[in-house]
Amino acid sequence: MKMRKLLLLLLCVPMIGFGQCVTGNCKNGYGTFKAREGEYVGEFKNNLFHGKGTYTWDYGKKYVGEWKKDLFHGKGTCTHVDGTKYVGEYKNGKKHGEGTLTWTNGSKYVGEWKKGKRKGFGRTTWIDGSKHVGKWKDDMFHGKGTYTYANGAKYVGGYKYDKMNGKGNLTWENGDIYEGKWSNDLFHGKGTMTYGEGTIKKGLWENGKFIGE
Repeated sequence: MKMRKLLLLLLCVPMIGFGQCVTGNCKNGYGTFKAREGEYVGEFKNNLFHGKGTYTWDYGKKYVGEWKKDLFHGKGTCTHVDGTKYVGEYKNGKKHGEGTLTWTNGSKYVGEWKKGKRKGFGRTTWIDGSKHVGKWKDDMFHGKGTYTYANGAKYVGGYKYDKMNGKGNLTWENGDIYEGKWSNDLFHGKGTMTYGEGTIKKGLWENGKFIGE
């Protein structure tokens, strides 16, 4: 129990050191443990939550799944008070691996996680109909991706920390198309703008403005 309490608090998992065994074998076996912040029902090993178990916080949050040495580890489902739900893999108390996060309004992310953050490939859909398919880093779009807007416009290209960056093509709902370089969500570098009526503007762009051929 000892020095674990600070670590467990930081990881938002229960502190088994504060509470008591209500029923069963809370040392090596299956039992119910009433902690200071909630209740755990499941498997134990060496006085630790270890194996399959359910922890319900007094304020309503709930985790059902696998544990390792008092930490979420393996496959599990965590449901928050507001209804937000994560279903997927954990490692050392954090989302890690494949998982799905569904918000209360119906928006959803399905993809890869690393140390509690979206990282790798993922698919996100929002309630307004917009969607993103592509790479993530530190919970932000980062790398190649495709973003389809609710109005039908579509961007296909690179991102850097949530900003359109590098090579990319943007097609507006009215048929206008920009193909070329981007920086911080703006046309920047060589690019071609083709307007719906057929007009073409090709050359250099800077901070979203055309500066010449």
